[in-house]
Amino acid sequence: MDPTYYMNTMTHGYKIDIPATSSSPPKPNLPRADLLGSREEYFNTCIPLYEASITGNWAAAKVILDIRPELVRFAITEGYDTMLHIVVSAQETKPQERFVENLVKMMAREDLEIQNWTSNTAFCLAAAVGNIKMVTILRNKNPDLLNIHGTQGIMPLYVSALHGKYETLKYLYASSRKLTGEFWTHEHRDWLLQKCVECDFYDVALNIVKDRPELANNGNVLGILARKPNAFNGMEQKLLKRIINSSTKAIYYGVRILPLLSVSRIIRDTNVEYDEKENDALTLLTIIWRNTIEIMPKNAADYIIRGPRDPIPVTPSTNEMDGRPRLSSRMLFVAAEMGNTRFVIELLRAYPDLIWRTNDNGYSIFHVAVMKRHHDIYNLLYEIGSMKDLIIPLKDEDGNNMLHLVGKTSKKMRNQMCGVSLLMQRELLWFKEIEKMMPPSYKEKKNKAYQTPYELFSKENDDLVSQGSSWMKDCMVVATLIVTVAFAVAFTVPGGYNQQIGTPIFIHGSSFLVFVIADAISLFSSSTSLLVFLSILISRHGRRGFIYSLPKKLMIGLVMLFISVAAMMVTFSASFFVLYHNGLRWVPILIATFATMPVIIFAVLQFSLLLDMFRSMYDSRYLLKPKKRMLYNTNPRL
Repeated sequence: MDPTYYMNTMTHGYKIDIPATSSSPPKPNLPRADLLGSREEYFNTCIPLYEASITGNWAAAKVILDIRPELVRFAITEGYDTMLHIVVSAQETKPQERFVENLVKMMAREDLEIQNWTSNTAFCLAAAVGNIKMVTILRNKNPDLLNIHGTQGIMPLYVSALHGKYETLKYLYASSRKLTGEFWTHEHRDWLLQKCVECDFYDVALNIVKDRPELANNGNVLGILARKPNAFNGMEQKLLKRIINSSTKAIYYGVRILPLLSVSRIIRDTNVEYDEKENDALTLLTIIWRNTIEIMPKNAADYIIRGPRDPIPVTPSTNEMDGRPRLSSRMLFVAAEMGNTRFVIELLRAYPDLIWRTNDNGYSIFHVAVMKRHHDIYNLLYEIGSMKDLIIPLKDEDGNNMLHLVGKTSKKMRNQMCGVSLLMQRELLWFKEIEKMMPPSYKEKKNKAYQTPYELFSKENDDLVSQGSSWMKDCMVVATLIVTVAFAVAFTVPGGYNQQIGTPIFIHGSSFLVFVIADAISLFSSSTSLLVFLSILISRHGRRGFIYSLPKKLMIGLVMLFISVAAMMVTFSASFFVLYHNGLRWVPILIATFATMPVIIFAVLQFSLLLDMFRSMYDSRYLLKPKKRMLYNTNPRL
């Protein structure tokens, strides 16, 4: 099939991409232009009708139309737009809908087929804007509008898909009689299918494939799906959802207390549990992939998967070939790069030989997964048996094996976690995992730059230690300030002391008791946080320490710091209740309300870091080499 290409055009203020057609479309069915020839008519009639149409003011339009009802067929703009063109392009509101209903009642059936200068009927513009109720009103008046083309000869159905208007697209497709008619060639149907997949309208795309089976062997759709991992993400349970579901089951079966340590077991047992229930995207992928490998010869199917060889780019500075190929654009490796696990699994289930395929850089899908840190795709190695021993040692043209690639791509993947220490933990986890899989003779092999894997990893991550130390020092400064304040407040109680016996004046008040307890909690928790961060700063952490003990210490230190901040705000608020307990009660209440703001802001800003720490403590050790199987955990559907 010839590649699809698009042309840019402007239609009534909307810039769209449309498929080019080989033949020029017929001339548009233009409205009468009597009003445009006279400046007096233009200002006295066209402008008021335009303002009434764009605002949905039917009363103002009716005053003019009662005198001259034929104006419903006249152009009121230089682009030959009628009143109907203007009103359907505006925002869909109740006044606009009533305006369209009343206007359509005054128009004959053929009046709705009038086109503007860019060949668009009002029906095409309503489909582009997504005004579903207006589309319904116009279609009920004249069903033939579905088959009247718009700009460059494209149909309203394609226009709605082009602009991503789901409800309008779904409604128009249900009325299209399975894309039958003179306009709907195989090429146009193929364009519509691709646009539906690009816009994530998988249910409509699935209906198209079922109604038109000849479109099922479409390599372009496979290429689009390869770049859409989110289309299949709903089938993988998230961490918190798995914990909640597992906890609920445990309680249901009589377990009264779920210890914190069992959380790690829940995550381990359900770490890669996939729901095999098909959604529309997966069903669409299955149908197209099955037809691709069944209808086409093996070499043709392999070509669709791998695609043409990437061209060698030209160096901008020298305008000469730099001798290095670009990152492959082939769909199998694009899916691996995007982390589209379900896409890769479906391809491998039906075509197991894809495991051996490499891209232009000599990388398998597992090498790409390591470079992009997609653990689900990497974990498929554990399901292919001894074949993994032949894939892991593969090297690229620079002599880098899979263990080199962990260090080579470390800096590129540093936007995945919040703290530098946690990032170091995750990178070490990956390095340790690949190191266990790598044959002993390859662990110390040097690449063409004469670097061993560990030397390359250390070079790429040497700045993480210094950044982590700076981060710890900042946390220690905050904890030290809170310790100082909490310690000083303990001896400067509100109201002062009784000069005769030395006890605080408000010692018997409940607010004073809250003040003392909150201050003690703030002092103890901030001291604990300070000591934890200090122990991290002065300790030497090996690989095991970074992977296991460091995340626990960071989580303890951060939680204690949060508790100290919260307790400090409680202490501050309680001091006002002590001083103003007999009068002006609104003062401490107002202050206590505002005192919650720093605590809430601190919790919101640090929540992502706390979640990363929790995942690092319990989820990371089961991130790689999971117990659950993904590739062959059910019978293949293909």
